[in-house]
Amino acid sequence: MLKNALLAAASIVLAATGTSTASAQDNAAVKNIVLVHGGFVDGAGWKGVYDILKKDGYTVSIVQNPTTSLADDVAVTKRAIDQLDGSVVLVGHSYGGVVVSEAGTDEKVKSVVYIAAFAPDKGESVSSLIANPPKGAAVPPILPPVDGFLFLDKTKFAASFAADVEPEIAAFMADSQVPWGVAALTGAVTEPAWKSKPSHYLVAADDRMIPPAAQRLMAKRAGSTVVEVPGSHAVYVSNPKAVADLIEKAAAAAN
Repeated sequence: MLKNALLAAASIVLAATGTSTASAQDNAAVKNIVLVHGGFVDGAGWKGVYDILKKDGYTVSIVQNPTTSLADDVAVTKRAIDQLDGSVVLVGHSYGGVVVSEAGTDEKVKSVVYIAAFAPDKGESVSSLIANPPKGAAVPPILPPVDGFLFLDKTKFAASFAADVEPEIAAFMADSQVPWGVAALTGAVTEPAWKSKPSHYLVAADDRMIPPAAQRLMAKRAGSTVVEVPGSHAVYVSNPKAVADLIEKAAAAAN
């Protein structure tokens, strides 16, 4: 009886102040977002997504992971999570999906979001996931490793990674590539976050780095809420609104 009376009183207060139950729930949604970039790039590519999320009232941290090894990248990501007060939605693009799968088991992480990303299972790595590409899939123009690091062929970067990005920006991305450590590709996940946390996945339908068919399979295996949009591997640069919308849906659902 007392519980019912308290609930009724709360409803009257909400109605009197013009605050709906739905808006009260929105106010309780996760407000901390951590963005993790993938291989060959740094965190600057998240600028468009960052701007939208900040405008919408979120606290946003962008991880500058060194992409030298999975262990190093997870450590940097966990430090970013630790610095935030409250619950977190953890977002990864491309190889960043491996990082958030490993780091996302942190108790502060309430949801993980994959943006055209690898979503590995226990014991899997980028190397194992790309070992048997779907028939007819595009082959990323990865050059032979030098001193344990990889680059994409600059002349083919735009077509493979950023086909729908403005040419000047795609050219800059090609010329400002971050060396991707071979050790990062071979780093295996111990216990993927998607097995214990809700997940969302954005499939880039025109991706020529991670085949869309492979993205759909990983998303299905993870039980993710899936959105598919036209876009290259750099969909987070070319279509930040679609990416931000999915992140905000994940945040709202994680409260």
